Amino acid sequence: MKKFIFKLDLQEKKDKRRALKTVSTLSGIDEITIDVKGKKLTVIGTVDPVSVVSKLRKKNWPTDIIFIGPAKVPEKKEEPKKEEPKKEEPKKEEPKKEEPKKEEAKEETKKDEPKKEETKKEEPKKEEPKKEEENKAEPAPALAPEPVLGTVMPYRPISRLLHHKTRRKMNESKDGRKTNKFSKPASTDSYPLVLDIEDFKGDFSFDALFGNLVNELLPSHLEEETDASEGHGGSDVMQNGHLRTPSDTGKSAQGLSSPLFPEVDALLSLFKNSCTQLINLRKEIDGKLYNLKKEVAVQDSRHRKTLTELEKGVDGLFTSFARLDSRISSVGQTAAKIGDHLQSADAQRETASQTIDLIKYLMEFNSSPGDLMELSALFSDDSRVAEAASIAHKLRSFAEEDIGRQSMAVSSVMGNATASRGLEVAVSNLQEYCNELENRLLARFDAASQRRELSTMADCAKILSQFNRGTSAMQHYVGLRPMFDLEVMNADTRLVLDDPVSQPSPSNIATGLSSLYKEITETVRKEAATIMAVFPSPDDVMSILVQRVLEDRVPKLLEKLLMKPSLVNPPPLEEGGLILYLRMLAVAYEKTQELARELRGVGCGDLDIEGLTESLFLPHKDIYIEYEQASLRQLYKAKMEELRAETQQSNESTGTIGRSKGASIASSHQQISVTVVTEFVRWNEEAISRCTLFSSQPATLAANVRAVFTCLLDQVSLYITDGLERARDSLTEAAALRERFMLGTIVSRRVAAAAASAAEHAAATGENSFRSFMVSVQRCGSSVAIVQQYFANSISRLLLPLDGAHAAACEEMASAMSSAEGVAYKGLQQCIETVMAEVERLLAAEQKATDYRSPDDGIAPDHRPTNACTRVVAYISRVLEAAFTALEGLNKQAFLTELGNRLHKGLLNHWQKFTFNPSGGLRLKRDITEYGEFVRSFNAPSVDEKFELLGIMANVFIVAPESLSTLFEGTPSIRKDAQTFIQLREDYKSAKLAARLSSLWASSS
Repeated sequence: MKKFIFKLDLQEKKDKRRALKTVSTLSGIDEITIDVKGKKLTVIGTVDPVSVVSKLRKKNWPTDIIFIGPAKVPEKKEEPKKEEPKKEEPKKEEPKKEEPKKEEAKEETKKDEPKKEETKKEEPKKEEPKKEEENKAEPAPALAPEPVLGTVMPYRPISRLLHHKTRRKMNESKDGRKTNKFSKPASTDSYPLVLDIEDFKGDFSFDALFGNLVNELLPSHLEEETDASEGHGGSDVMQNGHLRTPSDTGKSAQGLSSPLFPEVDALLSLFKNSCTQLINLRKEIDGKLYNLKKEVAVQDSRHRKTLTELEKGVDGLFTSFARLDSRISSVGQTAAKIGDHLQSADAQRETASQTIDLIKYLMEFNSSPGDLMELSALFSDDSRVAEAASIAHKLRSFAEEDIGRQSMAVSSVMGNATASRGLEVAVSNLQEYCNELENRLLARFDAASQRRELSTMADCAKILSQFNRGTSAMQHYVGLRPMFDLEVMNADTRLVLDDPVSQPSPSNIATGLSSLYKEITETVRKEAATIMAVFPSPDDVMSILVQRVLEDRVPKLLEKLLMKPSLVNPPPLEEGGLILYLRMLAVAYEKTQELARELRGVGCGDLDIEGLTESLFLPHKDIYIEYEQASLRQLYKAKMEELRAETQQSNESTGTIGRSKGASIASSHQQISVTVVTEFVRWNEEAISRCTLFSSQPATLAANVRAVFTCLLDQVSLYITDGLERARDSLTEAAALRERFMLGTIVSRRVAAAAASAAEHAAATGENSFRSFMVSVQRCGSSVAIVQQYFANSISRLLLPLDGAHAAACEEMASAMSSAEGVAYKGLQQCIETVMAEVERLLAAEQKATDYRSPDDGIAPDHRPTNACTRVVAYISRVLEAAFTALEGLNKQAFLTELGNRLHKGLLNHWQKFTFNPSGGLRLKRDITEYGEFVRSFNAPSVDEKFELLGIMANVFIVAPESLSTLFEGTPSIRKDAQTFIQLREDYKSAKLAARLSSLWASSS
């Protein structure tokens, strides 16, 4: 027999019982113990441990073998005894639910509790004579049960009682005496279980009751058997209730001496007693429930009767309230009608009283002209000025209306005329009184304004509003503001101009105007606060105030700031020129527009502040575009003079070097500059921004933009045309220099050497002129691209609102650039002439007669190009680097095509001066190949074709005379040129090629 310890991880406590049941099905097991907290399963017996592990793992419990060794005598284990109650702990913690409907029944239950306690005390006394049945289970004293939701747990004392009896029997059979360990007082063994009615309240379950009884008794039974096994020599106990002893004889003897479940009688007695008590309790509860139902029915009947009576009373109250409300409404309507009649009567009485007073006052003013001394005290009392002003205004309006009506009517009654004259006297007196009263109020208003008494000012303004709607008071208030004093306006000029003697700058003017206009805005904002507190119509006063600012203070400053210069004699640029006036005008206009927006935000009533601001600049905007064009012309003129001065200064600094060299240097300093064209565009862009600022209408803006852009086109066209003309002049001078050193046919060797040196210098000058012109062409193209880009980005969208403006501008741009294109075309022709002149000079100087008539001395022919060919190709490659950089697109293709054609023609003319033998023909073909490969970089198909035909015609110098006819079978178009080449053959006369060719051409034709 061995002891096996397994590691068993159980997640829930209920898994312990399932694990015991699973393992106990295996054979060869004597004892099983599970430690849930320690996660250990101990098995003693002869079972296979692998089978235990496999069985547990099938139930998804992780199991591992920890220990295998010899078995020992098992000690008494209290773990099941401790752990089993823990399974029921969650049930003990649940609070018992009380039903609200049983509150009345609780009171009667409490009354019966004393009787129950007496019954419980008497029961142990009745059971004392029954101690003679010691073989049966002795019931434990019933303790007060704990109220638990869903179950009743008075079972721990019963377990202890059963344990006590079992142990006592076993001890008596063993050594005839009782152990003190299991002894209990006799008074506590009267009844096995005592139940109370409170135990069955809430969620009661008989299954839970009997289940807990079994769970409590079985572990105690196992513990008793363990104790018995210790006394008999160490028997083993299993959880399934079987008893195992070391020997078969011991097993049979033990089986015969004691029953399998010795506590069955005790349990039966306990169950019978419990059933009796439960039946009694059910009868008691049924009786109480019956009584409660009867009482609830009686109370419900009473409640319904009370509710019916209350509903009848409420209906009566509603009816009474409805009648009362109807009567109140009727009385209210009657009172409202009476009030309306009384109010109407009072209004009529008040109107009649006022009419009587007005007639009396009118008679007073109508008494005598100019006599205001006999008026009522109302018109002289300063405390009743408002009332006097109101009455005077009404009387004056009535009298003037009556006079107007009488003058329009045709009357022959004398009384009418008398009435009219009487009212005229009243009107005169009323006018005089109103003037006097208005002056008196204005004086009081001024005095209050100086003391800053806003309430008094408001009273006066309110009264004065009855005279001409208060216009005189408003104008009087605005006119006395300190911001319109002469000293303040002079200070404005000093603030903006800073130093009237020195030349002002737009930036300083902008800073000064910003400061001044900010000060004006703050002053107006402060005045607005006072106006809002004083005048009954603040918007009208603000309108007058802002209008005074824009018609008095701002114009006086602008008059000193913007003085129109003369277009006939404009000021020089050293003094600012026209551009200074335009810039200051733009700054003043922009800042004044900002002031208008600020004042609009402060408040100006219904004043058209934008239109008023525009009117300030109308004298300047009417002829603005003329000043803009004149300014652009002045700037261009000054820039050209500056460039000429720089060129002249540069020429003087270099000294007198030589005419040709000096010309080339001068031309280099007069090249077209993209920077200058960019400056032209910047001037124009600034002018366009001013056009956008001053032109509010799109059509006007488009017209002005077109006029300004036309100035740019004229300037750029004139500038680049002059630059190209200067570059052409250098080409012309280089050509004149070449012609000057052309030699005649018969000169001395000394003269030829000097002429050759001069020709070399002329060639270098021509090459420099070529490069200079190409640079000018390149910069010309860049300048035109800048103008076109500027037109597309800035000008084009501004011209769209005006019909035809965009197309007209495009035509003007093309026309302006056409003059420059004409000059550039002529210059490119001169460049080709310059290149061809140098090519001819190189061919004449470097080409030898022996190059194409090498002697037949048996030496291998030279397959390299001739020196003349190499020099020409090198020269053209060198000068065309500038052309490749300067030209692009169709211009480049046209230039290279023309140059290739001229080169082809020049070479043909050059080769007609020589005679060729077969070896020379091979060298000629090598030269033609070299030229053809070079011109292939031109990407000109027509030129390539011509040089290919030259290569074919060169074969006439190589083939035998009798094979000439086969050369032109596929190309009859070159027969004429080929005939010319054939005449250059060395054996042309000796081989009588003329006769052969004539017969050949005749037969083929």
